[in-house]
Amino acid sequence: MSKQPRILAGQTAAITGAARGIGRATAAAFIRQGMRVAIGDLDLDAATHTASALGDSAVALELDVTDRASFAAFLEGAEAQLGPLDILVNNAGIMQVGRFVDEDDLTAIRMVDINVHGVIIGMKLALERMVPRDRGHIINISSQAGKFGAPGGATYSATKHAVVGLTEAVRGELRLMDAHVDVSYVMPTVVNTELGSGLGAVRGMSNLEPTDVADAIVEALQLGTVDVWVPKSAKRTNAVGTLLPRSLAEGMARLMKADRVLAGADANVRRDYELRAAQSEPGLEPAPERQRITRSAGD
Repeated sequence: MSKQPRILAGQTAAITGAARGIGRATAAAFIRQGMRVAIGDLDLDAATHTASALGDSAVALELDVTDRASFAAFLEGAEAQLGPLDILVNNAGIMQVGRFVDEDDLTAIRMVDINVHGVIIGMKLALERMVPRDRGHIINISSQAGKFGAPGGATYSATKHAVVGLTEAVRGELRLMDAHVDVSYVMPTVVNTELGSGLGAVRGMSNLEPTDVADAIVEALQLGTVDVWVPKSAKRTNAVGTLLPRSLAEGMARLMKADRVLAGADANVRRDYELRAAQSEPGLEPAPERQRITRSAGD
């Protein structure tokens, strides 16, 4: 018998990095479900604009996911304005691409701080609220690069591998604690957002829209899905690939140009995003512009 979808209406959600892209689309999808949503973003002006466009069920709050005090203030503000937290979506993340051997250390530190430490901090702070209430759901945005490892995005892939492992481990701990809090991780392919701009394409596979990922997140909340593949067909592809000898699986990936999605990124198209990503952690100075642009070219 199939699961009865959970009713989401009336619940309070907080979404990190929600001023744009997947975060914004997810906030809109939540509001359509009758939920209340806190839009967290380092860019408060953009967050305020998004919340205003989404209506009275959304509020904007400034958030630096790498700063524990900032994250705590974000969740406190969300609860003060919208009610007890039911759902946290750890969506904030950056992806700066280029060859690993050319990557400057600040770029790597920045991706790890935002993509990994930001998720760790958010989960701890959310669980402080959810575990005593014995309810809640945390959604962590990973990537299919977190399963396969994508040339041209080694550190990014490492951060998304970390999100998968972190989510699975915390899920196991919650089960041992007999805590009724759900955790999920979402693994999309390339999405048509600023982060995904200028990337290569896999043969036979179209890029996703942010709404595709948002709809998958809503379904995960309704059904309690742990590992969320977007599109769903990617799960079958992964299952087949794990059964094949490595040489054959890698040959198929090359044939589909899956190994060129990040390695073949167009640096000129990505320039504005790469520059903004380099300034996305206030505690770190950006690497010199010339180095970042050259290194993102993957040549």
